[in-house]
This record gives sequence, structure tokens and C-alpha cells, in this order.
Amino acid sequence: MHEDAVIARLLEAHGVQGQGLAVDIAACDGVSGSNTLALYEQHWHGLAVEGSPAAFRRLAQTFERFPSVGLARVWVTPENVLDLLRAHDVRRQFEFLSLDIDGYDHFVLDAILLAFRPLLICAEINEKIPPPVRFTVRYDPAYVWAEDHFYGQSIVALHELAERHGYALVELHYNNAFLVPKERCVLPALSAADAYQTGYLDLPDRLTHFPWNANMEPLHALDTEQKLEFLRSHFAAYEGKYDLSA
Repeated sequence: MHEDAVIARLLEAHGVQGQGLAVDIAACDGVSGSNTLALYEQHWHGLAVEGSPAAFRRLAQTFERFPSVGLARVWVTPENVLDLLRAHDVRRQFEFLSLDIDGYDHFVLDAILLAFRPLLICAEINEKIPPPVRFTVRYDPAYVWAEDHFYGQSIVALHELAERHGYALVELHYNNAFLVPKERCVLPALSAADAYQTGYLDLPDRLTHFPWNANMEPLHALDTEQKLEFLRSHFAAYEGKYDLSA
């Protein structure tokens, strides 16, 4: 899902005018669902990273027209992400980070925020998993997304990570959460529960956008312990590969 309007609004609210630096981790082909293409078309510079050889070929072809955007074909992990950003001369404070690797996103973002402080972060959540559930796929170098419901992090896990690093959760738009450093934030900080309610549950077209989530809808009518049991059962094939609590 393109988030161009949300990103433009939040950048403007935080004083970004003109060009900046955008880093896109898991950029895919650079077009499908891209959160950075519109910025690069406005002459932003930055870095686009993609691990899939086929997607990277399309990305490289598309981005021939963006000479100020570096490209890297690599699967990003918590172990290599800092060296990757430094190798491409990404400065500590840059304007925009998009992160959507459909896996151990939580640990990659945690590693990034140990050394970098982007002004605006767009981080994918696993929108199926509601508060107060804390869920994240554990880091495993062998992990490959099976294109099922088992990926990423819940909004509660992301909110807690943001708090640890001094970031405020300022908006959720379907499955994309937006974070801003607290010292630069001009918007009210949201709790995970409030962001989830307004940015996902209250959106009348959410199952139009995500029809594959229909079999997870029963979660919203369960109490906390029932939610945990539902997820343990649903993810039974992945036992030992995730953290789950409330």
C-alpha cells in the first residue's frame, strides 16, 4: 500500500522542506507498494535495498533514472544493517526510513536505532495481531517468509521498541506505523491501543484491502488469554520461532 500522502504530511509537519535522504529497506521492485518512489521522483537521494535477485533486477532498471539513489542487493539482517548504511554514507540523522522485510523487522529496527536517528520511520506491523498482544518473529538467518500470517511484529512490540529508543508512535495507517523522535515530535504520541483502534480497526475498508485477514477476525472478540491461545494454535508449526506475550 502506498503511503505517499501520509508521509508527505508527516514530513511537512516536522519541518522537512525540499529534498532529503530516504532509506528503503526491502524496496522490492521500487514501484509496487513503494513508500519512497514519490520522494525519489522529487529528487531526494538515498539508498534502496532489496535481497531478491529478480526484484532487484527490476529495481535497478527502474532506478537508472535516479543517479542519486544508491542500490544494494542484500538480505538485511540485524548483523549487517549498520555496516550497510555506513558503507553507503547514510548520515546518523536522516529524513526518512521505510522498513518492510516481512520477517524479523523488530530486530533490524532495533539495530538501526542503536546508531541512527531518522526523523520519520514507516515500519510495517503485523496488523492482524491486536493489543495487548506482544508478538515478534525471532531473528533467524534462515527465515524465509512463507507468505502466510507468520511475519513481523505486532503494534505493541513496535511501540515498546519505540519507547526504548525515545520515539513516539504518531500514526498507524492500516499496516504501516509511523514513528518520530520524541525530541522532534510536534504531534501527540499515541498508545499502541489507540493507534490500532483508529488506524486499523475503525477503518471500514480494512478487509477490502486485506481480505486474507478474514480468518484472523475472531481475535478481536477474544479476551487477552484467549487471544494468546488462538495465536499459539495458529502458529503451532512455528513453535520456538517467535515471542508471544501480553
